[in-house]
Amino acid sequence: MLKSFLKLFEDSHKDREPAYTVELATAALLSEIVNADNEVTDVEREEYEKQLKKHVNVDEDAIALLLKRGQETSEEAVDLVHFTQVLNKHCSADEKVSVVKSLWIIAYADSSLAPLEESTIRQIADLLYVPHSEFIKTKLSVAENTPAN
Repeated sequence: MLKSFLKLFEDSHKDREPAYTVELATAALLSEIVNADNEVTDVEREEYEKQLKKHVNVDEDAIALLLKRGQETSEEAVDLVHFTQVLNKHCSADEKVSVVKSLWIIAYADSSLAPLEESTIRQIADLLYVPHSEFIKTKLSVAENTPAN
């Protein structure tokens, strides 16, 4: 009887955990940076779309839906772990570094870096097991190519 109850509990718990695709998890992580400083600009939105297109191979209609779902999913999320777990499971180290670089590009899109943006990128990079040296290297490469205010 107890085994049946535990099995039922485990099954119901599995049903509640969201299952994200790599595309949706990536969109949600990128959206986190767009919204990190609570000042969403058009240039950040445009860069979000541009960076997402680099990571997913879908048509324009699917991109529009993915952008919207990525933002909604990001807003509903309690933490970033579910998204990073998907990428850790399905992406190579180079692909994860590429996502971190895209996060920096979005953060610097408005020619400034808010402390909360940097903190969020650091958290995501840590959860993706991106080495600190790669975290810094991608930041510097993006910062060097960003025009100053």
